[in-house]
Amino acid sequence: MGQNDLMGTAEDFADQFLRVTKQYLPHVARLCLISTFLEDGVRMWFQWGEQRDYINTTWNCGYLLASCFVFLNLLGQLTGCVLVLSRNFVQYACFGLFGIIALQTIAYSILWDLKFLMRNLALGGGLLLLLAESRSEGKSMFAGVPTMRESSPKQYMQLGGRVLLVLMFMTLLHFDASFFSVLQNIVGTALMVLVAIGFKTKLAALTLVIWLFAINVYFNAFWTVPVYKPMHDFLKYDFFQTMSVIGGLLLVVALGPGGVSMDEKKKEW
Repeated sequence: MGQNDLMGTAEDFADQFLRVTKQYLPHVARLCLISTFLEDGVRMWFQWGEQRDYINTTWNCGYLLASCFVFLNLLGQLTGCVLVLSRNFVQYACFGLFGIIALQTIAYSILWDLKFLMRNLALGGGLLLLLAESRSEGKSMFAGVPTMRESSPKQYMQLGGRVLLVLMFMTLLHFDASFFSVLQNIVGTALMVLVAIGFKTKLAALTLVIWLFAINVYFNAFWTVPVYKPMHDFLKYDFFQTMSVIGGLLLVVALGPGGVSMDEKKKEW
């Protein structure tokens, strides 16, 4: 079987997968996307004291402000999740969750940790795609009315979302000489570039979903670590952040790359 035949077979599989799952894939994508916010909001409730003490110790801001920070995170994240899942005021929910990401980036000093910063940016990319989807739904009521200019912001949001999503995979690259690591880096980088430029986008995004899910289950198996160990919370945090990026990639699979992509430009050739 030639390379073109193999690529064609893979694309046929991706198209068949999309046809079979198109009814519920966006719902699964949204659930995955907000999973890290849902988990973190619940954690704020059960670890209220620990989170408050951490913020107070780090910033020396007093118990009142530290408690307000924890409450804002809890309320903002859980409310945003409910709105996204119920598909009510999704745009406002996305802006609120963007605010939570920015707040946590500063409060937990993520700004100075490149790995966590890139993962937070990837999470923001997923929210951009969700925001683009909500704009698409909002315009669907005017079916048949040309909206080329109005949809331009949506197309650029999809482009920005795709580019930010691939930052997650840059944190997974391993710089050692083993064959598996080199192969993983080459294949992963190629898929990242395809998603970013929007070429063979659905196939590349679906492949990344499968790869990232396998890596996530293998390396972030928090359920195998006792709850009282700090590593449990660390792995749990990583697991749900990765699931949110998977959700963003599933939105790419479901919605396509948008107008600013090579796949879209190919239709004009």
